[in-house]
Amino acid sequence: MHRIFASFGVAVALAAVVRAAVPVDLSGYRLRSEITITHAAGTDLVTAEWPADATGARASLTLNLTPARPLFATIGWRDSAGATLRNIAENITPLTVLTVGQRDFARNGWMVFFDKVHNRPSQRFPAKLQPAALKVDTLSSSRVRLSIKGLTAGEFSGRFEITIFAGSTLVMTEAVLTTREDRRAILYDAGLVAPERRATGYAWIDPRTGPQAAPADTPGGVRAARFRTAALEFAGGSIAVFPPPHRYLYPLDFADNYGFNWLGRNYDAAAPGDGIGVRQPPAGDNRFVPWVNAPPGTEQRLPLFFRFGPENAAASLAAVAAYTRSDRFADLPGYKKFTSHYHVEHTLDLLQRQKATGEETIPAELREPGFVRAFRAAGVDIVHLAEFHNGQTPRLGAEERLKQLRLLHAECARLSDEKFLLLPGEEPNVHLGGHWISFFPKPVLWVLNRPAGTPFVETNSAGETIYRVGSPADVLALMQRERGLMWTAHARIKGSIPFPDGQRDTPFFKSPQFLGAAWKAMPADYSRDTLGWRVLDLLDDMNNWGADKRALGEVDVFKIEPHSELYGHMNVNYLKLDRTPRYADSWQPVLDVLRSGEFFVTTGEILASDFRVERSVTPRLSAKLAWTLPLAFAELVGGDGTRVVRHRVALGETRAFGEKEFSADFPATPGLRWVRLAVWDVAGNGAFTQPVALAP
Repeated sequence: MHRIFASFGVAVALAAVVRAAVPVDLSGYRLRSEITITHAAGTDLVTAEWPADATGARASLTLNLTPARPLFATIGWRDSAGATLRNIAENITPLTVLTVGQRDFARNGWMVFFDKVHNRPSQRFPAKLQPAALKVDTLSSSRVRLSIKGLTAGEFSGRFEITIFAGSTLVMTEAVLTTREDRRAILYDAGLVAPERRATGYAWIDPRTGPQAAPADTPGGVRAARFRTAALEFAGGSIAVFPPPHRYLYPLDFADNYGFNWLGRNYDAAAPGDGIGVRQPPAGDNRFVPWVNAPPGTEQRLPLFFRFGPENAAASLAAVAAYTRSDRFADLPGYKKFTSHYHVEHTLDLLQRQKATGEETIPAELREPGFVRAFRAAGVDIVHLAEFHNGQTPRLGAEERLKQLRLLHAECARLSDEKFLLLPGEEPNVHLGGHWISFFPKPVLWVLNRPAGTPFVETNSAGETIYRVGSPADVLALMQRERGLMWTAHARIKGSIPFPDGQRDTPFFKSPQFLGAAWKAMPADYSRDTLGWRVLDLLDDMNNWGADKRALGEVDVFKIEPHSELYGHMNVNYLKLDRTPRYADSWQPVLDVLRSGEFFVTTGEILASDFRVERSVTPRLSAKLAWTLPLAFAELVGGDGTRVVRHRVALGETRAFGEKEFSADFPATPGLRWVRLAVWDVAGNGAFTQPVALAP
């Protein structure tokens, strides 16, 4: 028995000699980097060490490129330079599982929402990493990327990348995968697994019940978790994982938390052990479930962020929550936070309850509806609804229609106060073509049909002014008389596929009452390093048409509760307002700021206030920036009436949680008519300003 064992040991030793070490290319690494990279020639071990915080502590990550071995040999911490390395975790395997489905091209190609990928066959492929080579690149003095060739997942192939950010223990891993096949829609799960089962427990925050903990032998399973984050604890510290806060989630009608995290032992057969991670629910809300575009030849970047340290798991969760300000939109002096396009249908719910009980009292569960509590918790100041979003509304007679509107107005007044303003709004979807949003500066009674012989406007016996609209001219006349605004909802997609392009020559589009369009991260495509390019491209096109239009942020979801995953689907508009208007007064200042373009749109992580344009030889764009995750780049965008010019300014020197005055000159462009600014971080979160016209 002893001889057999000894012979086996010799065979293993000989195999190790025969197999050459994985090639390591350090030609792109610069010694000026704050991140130290070491590699002993002829070995498969590569170590990165970098400053972790302002105290002098240092973080360490050692990769083992030996095939079939856990990639992260050690994840470590030093209390200060020269101190003894303390291993937080050893032998950790990154897990990526790609789910591949088939896109339906029957409607609008890749610019799609109305698809049901979950109802067609799909395949699930655990990504396999067979390291063929490692390349190290210095991206900036505070960032280094390690790229490992040899990653496959079914028909997709590519590499595995690790980006390290000095000044924090934030690490971004990315499976970068490409397919040659067409019409592919994808999802991915990702995580970290300790195959040797050395973890001591798990932590997460349940959106309904609060902080949770579980022992290491907890069976693997799905969890609904706040901040889309789960943590794994070891004797020496903890690791927390989270996805890009907004880019990860594909668009849905409902913002429920469908369980975007997983944790526990042996969650996936491809990587057994104690693990934590993120996941995309294939069935979503089981309505329209479009998944994520993966056009052939594109590099689909599938990120997972992890953050580690000597703290316990609960402390790691709190540290991750700071990257989204605990899913709350920050207060900013001189600005108020405005969000639009919500189909909460509170009014119809209340009418149904009153009809069922025969009483006009407000049921206890609707006195402070869940959606109001959710908005208040998110730090929102002003909410603009999009109610009565059903096919019956345009056909309602005056009596039923006005009953609904009066109750909507009364409930908005009741639920508003000095710090929170709930405003009536609708998505009428009649007369103009496509889907559009209405917004008035005060309660307005209007009926969406106008039978022959019916006056456009009349005053009833109660002294109320009532409008009836039956054509685009009627809608425009109403907006002009009541100083309202209208804009295209989900432009170029969903029910607005040919709009507002097809309306650009109409009187209502050309009028100041037509604001433009609304911005949302839809569709999804992980090969893009920004969100919402659909509407940003439209914004640029409209201003090149000479239309002087805006793009405000919209969310476009239905029922909302405090436990919903609202933040991941959300954006907000920071309006340049000193105070929130009172409902009892006109909220005309809100509409005026939208019309003037004195606002910026953000997913929340980046603030871009005090935007200004100074003109000398070339325009100089400036703004005061504040951010949480490290920034990636700023984009200066402008147009000459025909073409759109984009100029990127790298922001790779920024660290997590910073502020700066940003200024950059727009490249010399003959005939430049307008400019705007956008800023994006490493997770694809962004903020953008409205176009500013340049004097001739």
